[in-house]
Amino acid sequence: MKTGIVTENRKARHNYEFDTTIEAGLVLTGTEVKSLREGGVNLKDAYARIENGEVFLVGCHISPYSAGNRLNHPPERPRKLLLKKREIKHLTGKLTERGYSLIPLKLYFNPKGIAKVLLGLGRGRARYDKRRVIKERDTERDVAREMSRYGRE
Repeated sequence: MKTGIVTENRKARHNYEFDTTIEAGLVLTGTEVKSLREGGVNLKDAYARIENGEVFLVGCHISPYSAGNRLNHPPERPRKLLLKKREIKHLTGKLTERGYSLIPLKLYFNPKGIAKVLLGLGRGRARYDKRRVIKERDTERDVAREMSRYGRE
């Protein structure tokens, strides 16, 4: 049974600043699970939305299963996420605040082989914030490089 990370949304950490993360289960069909195990998933433009007290993952592309037949799944259908009622109420309260979004960060199989998605609750970054974060990361890398050089001499 394959466990571990299936895909990561790397751009999300660049475009958003996350306050909290929440793990949620996914309601999937059989061919979707098989396609996930093959790695045929894309979280690039995906987001989560709350409708009628339920959370849905929208825009997540799971490729049709290669050995599937006419019963294969539609690639971009909204998929229900499994969260506790208390967590959904907390998310609803946060999402009503201005600027918050619910973005999937990772899609993975836990050690029991169950598909999970890690959702991040955060705000979008402005262009100047992105540049500032990149500059800070570069200076930290330069300092670490100099410190390691100093330690060797």
